[in-house]
Amino acid sequence: MKYTLNYDKGFRPMILALREFKAAAEKEAHKTLTLCIERNKGYNYIYSLEIFADENKREENLGIAERLVKSLLWVAGGYKVYISGDDYVAEEIAGMYKKGGAREFDADFMSKVYEAPFEVLNVPADQLPKENSCSLKIGGHLDGCRIGFDAGGSDRKVSAVVDGEVVYSEEVVWFPKANSDWKYHYEGIKAAFATAASKMPRVDAIGVSSAGIYVDNKIMVASLFLKVPEEDFEKHVKNMYIDIAAEFGAPLEVANDGDVTALAGAIDLNDNGVLGIAMGTSEAGGYINTDGCLNGWLNELAFVPVDFSKKAMVDEWSGDYGCGVKYFSQDGVIKLAEYAGYKFDEKASPAEKLKVVQKMMADNDPTARKIYEDIGVYLGYTVAYYSEFYKIKHLLLLGRVTSGKGGDIIIEKAKEVLKAEFPEYADIDVSMPDESNRRVGQSIAAASLTEIKKQ
Repeated sequence: MKYTLNYDKGFRPMILALREFKAAAEKEAHKTLTLCIERNKGYNYIYSLEIFADENKREENLGIAERLVKSLLWVAGGYKVYISGDDYVAEEIAGMYKKGGAREFDADFMSKVYEAPFEVLNVPADQLPKENSCSLKIGGHLDGCRIGFDAGGSDRKVSAVVDGEVVYSEEVVWFPKANSDWKYHYEGIKAAFATAASKMPRVDAIGVSSAGIYVDNKIMVASLFLKVPEEDFEKHVKNMYIDIAAEFGAPLEVANDGDVTALAGAIDLNDNGVLGIAMGTSEAGGYINTDGCLNGWLNELAFVPVDFSKKAMVDEWSGDYGCGVKYFSQDGVIKLAEYAGYKFDEKASPAEKLKVVQKMMADNDPTARKIYEDIGVYLGYTVAYYSEFYKIKHLLLLGRVTSGKGGDIIIEKAKEVLKAEFPEYADIDVSMPDESNRRVGQSIAAASLTEIKKQ
């Protein structure tokens, strides 16, 4: 590791741990381990690597395989894990994803998303499913009269877009996370659609950008509906966008806001292979592949391991260590500030603590600079790890952690790490979109999600 962090001396990048493992296994007697993660409609992601054939090194095999399974689950998504090539690895990982196991959270989450029981299967190589990838052509449709809707946690944005031109746009403050009555959300969304519809002669298509996980336009998991009771969620929320769009008689496409941000970036850059990472309350991701399509993946980067060290900070929600949320969010900034010895007001919220560090950075405080340099180092190594799964031409950074001088330092340092440690990825364009462009861009991108089928 060519770069030592200022404040997080225990950081062990996933990419280096993986590369060291691969190099060591290749030098000794080895065998192939194949991991296949299956999701809705039989789509899957397959990853193979050489592991140690020596039984005495089974713990090393397990250590790297477990982190890879976890990474693949949250990058691509899935409810069925096939493991071929090592009985011990398969059995141990199966135990972790059972009730009471270390990865019970992940199993329950995926089971909920895909509405299917979570399974880990140990299979011989000839019984592995064939690769079945998905490439969804989405967005870039600007013909006709379109509604673009962006559902945020504090405001909702809607645009009326006619042949690619925004003819009307509005932002309305709302409080979806605090409301337990599903009707509040239904009426708010319907009112936004109706306002946009009133500015156009007709509605040909509706596109929705929203935080959360969506499968076939159904709301599977979304923090906007945090307070809605589970029974009401199942009955009234899951199909809410589908139901409202039906009232307007228009085809619908719902996408995660990270994917829509990546799409907006792809439209703006006039290129593909765009990975968007939003660093805010958590870490969110979105990806447009090199064909300009969605892969149908989850891209929930907050839960993807980036630090191989078992002493890494634990995420309170998932109970796992070394995951992205503690490195690329306001939690990451706060963690590093505390490592540096800074004492925050105990009553301050995470957002307020972030503002303190941002103010320090604005005043050119050397501690704050070192914090942002460390995040840049994290990012450089992590982009190389993400490149195991994504083909990245452009990396777009967004979110409040990247605002102000700190964002420039993060980019500068990440580029430096990529150039020095990973020359094969030195050409990845790392940037931040212009804020005003992003706002309008997001609404046009959302409106462009849906293809209008010609009669």
